[in-house]
Amino acid sequence: MADSHRFRPFPFFTGRHTQTLVGTMFAFSFEPESVTRYVDLPDGDKIALEFSTPEGWTPDKPTVFMIHGLCGSHKSTYLVRMARKLNRNGIRAVRMNLRGCGSGKGFARNIYHSGCSHDAKAALEFVKKETPESDIILIGFSLGGNVVLKLAGELGREDNSTLVKHVIGVSPPVDLEASVVLLDSDVNKIYSRYFMHHLLSDVEERCRMFPDIPFPKFPNPMTFYQFEKLYICPNAGYSCNSEYYDTCSAAPRVPWIKIPCHILFAQDDPIIDHRALENYIIPENVKVTTTNHGGHMGFIGSPLDVGGFHWMDTTLMKWISETNNLKLL
Repeated sequence: MADSHRFRPFPFFTGRHTQTLVGTMFAFSFEPESVTRYVDLPDGDKIALEFSTPEGWTPDKPTVFMIHGLCGSHKSTYLVRMARKLNRNGIRAVRMNLRGCGSGKGFARNIYHSGCSHDAKAALEFVKKETPESDIILIGFSLGGNVVLKLAGELGREDNSTLVKHVIGVSPPVDLEASVVLLDSDVNKIYSRYFMHHLLSDVEERCRMFPDIPFPKFPNPMTFYQFEKLYICPNAGYSCNSEYYDTCSAAPRVPWIKIPCHILFAQDDPIIDHRALENYIIPENVKVTTTNHGGHMGFIGSPLDVGGFHWMDTTLMKWISETNNLKLL
């Protein structure tokens, strides 16, 4: 689990908060052209996928399927950067919007949450049915990272599943309870306030779009633990926080993964416990990389080092190329 020598943070950007804020909240890339497709879910909801297909791509070439994090969408900076890099290398990029997010706003009565691997599976099956010869590389960021690792573990319990060829989780909260404790700590108020503001806005928007859904009674102020107890659990079908954490955390399911897998953590991630997998027996096909610095999905590196400014993107492209025998720019 020790690849910390591979990442050197940008000078003066060594702090966990600087890395996190610069890496995830500042956009330096224009969104690539995409086509919106909608996937019907069994409960009547729809989710939106954004397909960015480069010129010359054929259905026998790989597809990289990506899922955003909490309060994100297909427009999240890290998804936009990766989609552009993939397209430049002739690879189709599919950016999935979780329920009610991005181009899927207004199409889902129900909510997304950290364990919605069934939604991801339905979207992947939609893509695979249309282009069965295209190998799928699945990448999840933050909350999306937990979703894809949980799904990969569940697929590993199935016989001869060929839905996904390679899975990558970036800064995944594989121990959901530990992440909630970190988010509710005093030192992380900047993140809890940011997320809570956007989450409450999402709740208000959902209630406006579906007037028969009553707006919940929330305390003010409210912790993440309380939000999950009062909103996530009852709307996602869980009786309590403990059931939600036990059912949806990816950590116990990572040992089930049978396909090539990469997981990226930073020791100084302010809201993710990078030690969450240490008590599990990890199979050889699952490679865990833990850096000393990087914050939460930051990994802003020295431009003079291998990997450059967006070290995370370069590393993901390297894993994609090496694991799938691709020659990339």
